[in-house]
Amino acid sequence: MNDGLIARRYAKAFLKYADEKKASKQAYGQMRQLDEAYAAEAKLKKAVGNRFISVADKEQLLLTAAGAKPGDCLAKFIKLVISHNREGFMREMSKAYQDLYREANNIAQIEIVTAAQMPAATLKRITDVVKGLLAGKQIEETHRIDPSLIGGFIVRVDTVQLDASIKNELKKLRLKLLKN
Repeated sequence: MNDGLIARRYAKAFLKYADEKKASKQAYGQMRQLDEAYAAEAKLKKAVGNRFISVADKEQLLLTAAGAKPGDCLAKFIKLVISHNREGFMREMSKAYQDLYREANNIAQIEIVTAAQMPAATLKRITDVVKGLLAGKQIEETHRIDPSLIGGFIVRVDTVQLDASIKNELKKLRLKLLKN
């Protein structure tokens, strides 16, 4: 079975359950934290997938990584996932849940990547232009610095990307020169 399909099915069921319990926003925050924990600690996936670690320890590890408390909707979801031997898909489930939650609540993600620290006024102008294009959507905004861009910026809105970096322009110029 397709790994993405498994994760999406579980995430969809969890979103429905969390909505019924009026805890979908809290679960969203916990799933974001869980995803960040997986990103920050590569050994987390190995530990969760390890057959020699007890079920209780896996539950506690995932609860701690998500910042959840026993009794939360997420704690019950984690127990269900582990009981069906699907704990290896937890990161994919957290990403799928976040996507479904944002879709259901009309939330767009904006990521602005710059080569160096940009003045707050300039960042605000970029964000305002993007907000104007998104008409009525709620915004989750992040800013990241990537010196490899050399200059300029990249704006990502969900899955769409505008690359106005010098690195990209140099790449295009290189390809054009190689073509000729």
